[in-house]
Amino acid sequence: MGYLLKDRVGDIREFMDALRRVARGGTALDPEVVAQLMARGRADDPMARLTPREREVLAAMAEGRTNVGIVRLLSITEVAAEKHIGNIFGKLDLPDTQNDHRRVLAVLAYLGS
Repeated sequence: MGYLLKDRVGDIREFMDALRRVARGGTALDPEVVAQLMARGRADDPMARLTPREREVLAAMAEGRTNVGIVRLLSITEVAAEKHIGNIFGKLDLPDTQNDHRRVLAVLAYLGS
């Protein structure tokens, strides 16, 4: 699944990156759409617990990026990306279980906020 704003389609490199992710079974959501979803926060929203950087990492996760993709996009280290993702899981009350995929649950919580 993918959704890009028409401005983003004009950037061939970004468009091709999104197209490849979708072709591999991933997702591609336009960063502006993701930002607008994040801006709709409510006082009782668990997203309010996240730092701005954690929100950026979660937005990148919602765009379908891997940890390596997040590292490259945000110019952070892999250790920092892993730390932010762990913090996101904790702040969204997503415990590590055998039955659930926390990354997917985090993105669903993000999209639902």
